[in-house]
Amino acid sequence: MTDLSSPSSPSLSRIRNFCIIAHVDHGKSTLADRLLEYTGTVTGRELQAQTMDQLELEREKGITIKAKAVRMFYEAADGNRYELNLIDTPGHVDFGYEVSRALACCEGALLVVDAAQGIEAQTLANTYQALEHNLAIIPVINKIDLPSADPDHVATEIERVIGLPALDCVRASAKTGLGTQEILEAIVQRIPPPIGDHEAPTKAMIFDSHYDIHKGVVAYVRVMDGIFEPGRKVRMMATGATADLQEIGIFRPWMTAIESLAAGEVGYIATGLKSIADCHVGDTVTDAVNPAPAPLPGYQPAKPMVFAGFYPVENNDYPLLRDALEKLKLNDAALVYEPETSAALGFGFRCGFLGLLHMEIVQERLERDYDLNLLATVPSVKYEVLLSNGEALQVDNPAQMPMPDRIEEIYEPWMQISVVAPTQYIGTIMDLVTTRRGEYKNMDYIDEGRVLLQYSIPLSEILVDFYDQLKSRTQGYASLDYTFEGMKAGDLVKLDVLVNGQPVDALSLITHRDKAYYQGRELVQKLRSLIPRQLFEVPIQSAIGSRVIARETVRALRKDVLAKCYGGDITRKRKLLEKQKEGKARMKRVGNVEMQKQAQLEAKMAQERAQMLELQLVESQRQNDQLQKQLEWHTKMLETQEKLMNRLSDGSRPAESAVGSSR
Repeated sequence: MTDLSSPSSPSLSRIRNFCIIAHVDHGKSTLADRLLEYTGTVTGRELQAQTMDQLELEREKGITIKAKAVRMFYEAADGNRYELNLIDTPGHVDFGYEVSRALACCEGALLVVDAAQGIEAQTLANTYQALEHNLAIIPVINKIDLPSADPDHVATEIERVIGLPALDCVRASAKTGLGTQEILEAIVQRIPPPIGDHEAPTKAMIFDSHYDIHKGVVAYVRVMDGIFEPGRKVRMMATGATADLQEIGIFRPWMTAIESLAAGEVGYIATGLKSIADCHVGDTVTDAVNPAPAPLPGYQPAKPMVFAGFYPVENNDYPLLRDALEKLKLNDAALVYEPETSAALGFGFRCGFLGLLHMEIVQERLERDYDLNLLATVPSVKYEVLLSNGEALQVDNPAQMPMPDRIEEIYEPWMQISVVAPTQYIGTIMDLVTTRRGEYKNMDYIDEGRVLLQYSIPLSEILVDFYDQLKSRTQGYASLDYTFEGMKAGDLVKLDVLVNGQPVDALSLITHRDKAYYQGRELVQKLRSLIPRQLFEVPIQSAIGSRVIARETVRALRKDVLAKCYGGDITRKRKLLEKQKEGKARMKRVGNVEMQKQAQLEAKMAQERAQMLELQLVESQRQNDQLQKQLEWHTKMLETQEKLMNRLSDGSRPAESAVGSSR
């Protein structure tokens, strides 16, 4: 290999920029390891499993969270030496925007499909994104060494569903290294070289970034035109931030400084910026003195879709949580947070996330890296509320919802979901989606054994346990992908919980009117068992506006004031009871009920169980219907057998009589 820090760049015809797209656990990271090993980019001593996944959480979960890049050199069969730039993208749908920007930086993509599992939901979603960017797609059938592998069937499936010829599929095993050379040759031959002009005004696209305490914000870029050199002043076209480039380099796969980055190449630029908010994914970097006339298309600011409250278990940890969020945001521009106060949970932060996986990752990093013990509220979505006076509000916290008499209409986000599953589970999947207010869109058979179902469904209905229910009902065979569809009006209400006449803001939620009673009933029943008895009666109510829909009562503790009355007239006892009654009435007017945080958490879990209860009722009804049909079928079979036996017995009687007469 040549000197890695050499400033000389190959011609554009010898550069190939590509990414790897695949469903979860189809071998994307393992294939990247084999490419690094075969090209000599990483030595055997440095190579480890999932070399590109450098975060501890990525290795534990087996997924890619942050985009990575690496430059490899390959001596092809034609005798030329090629520069291969691999951009490793996240595979989860929560990071769909980051994937789209990484695809925009490439000219080709490796589509990895498991030889045993075939096409899955995210396989199709990622393929459609690659086709939208006009990428050259190389299908790779991975894991052909498995006993259950059927590469011929998968190749036919790829041709029928995606439209790529079965003969173009490269068969490989990332575990054993089989087919690695064929993949590299296909990259060189099928993926076109990049297009760029070294003399044009400098511009590059940012596909990821991180914060370094010494170098500031380090942006991962694909240079479209011009040349970047250290010391040059650059400007971010979306945010307007300017910076002097401190360092320029490439990934091998670790950061290695070089003298320049030219058009068509992939690398990093150290900007020295102190905030990652000034360097957004998808933004265009250009020369501050001689800027590009227009930014690159496709930029969108990060838009949180899921919201939840984070509260420290110990109130004294609030400053530590604030500092931890500030440090975490340095490397995660999509994280949004603001201070929030709850009468029950104390001081905390309302955080916005790209999705449930993003929320789970942030919470784990806060608890693991910063040694915090956190309480997370049930996730919610952002609603658009149209008031009767024509004003529009953005509401992501039920406590911010206006009174019902001021609301004209409430809009909620809807998602378009795609489910790939075996055909025998069509009924149970349809039942699950329809109970979550899903609307049927389309159904396509991938092959004789698997089907693709497409639905529209509210985002709030798939937040908590939809994926778990889908996996359990299909015995783990179903795969899910979803994309944002738009905002739709719905019959939504705010469900309040009142304890002793006082609303508890931490337990309020926004739900559909048809589900409000079940969730309210479950909440008050759970709270009745959690709140300790007081010296006065405590009513627990769930209400929609001013209308109470469910109520439970915590009975008062009663002191035996008649214990000292071992005799005497009844008027003495009645006087003591009346005095006790007056004292309890006065105590009820001035008394307060304190709810512990554990009670708050268990009540939140009761909200989820209320949804589960409703689903179980629907499921039991469906099972009862099936049992009824089976019972009717067995009854008909018994009747048929009885008729048949009667006919046989009637036919045998004349024969018996004839035999008797002959005797």
